[in-house]
Amino acid sequence: MTTIPALIAATTTLAAGYLLGRLRPWLRLGDWAVDQIRFAGPWATGSRARQLCVLLAHAVTEPRTTWRIIRTRPDKEGRA
Repeated sequence: MTTIPALIAATTTLAAGYLLGRLRPWLRLGDWAVDQIRFAGPWATGSRARQLCVLLAHAVTEPRTTWRIIRTRPDKEGRA
């Protein structure tokens, strides 16, 4: 009786892992964050919420370079 739910759980987990491996959401999120920083300068232009979003996405995907980006101060135009 308990083998059917276990089989369904195992199949669902396997399918979710396969889809995550094919879609690679962390890689896509990291590419997006790097593109935002590359084309907008070390500080993303826009609202504070957008800056926080880009910074958090970058911190999750590439933590080694995030500290350098945080330490750079933007100049008067919003770019460092």
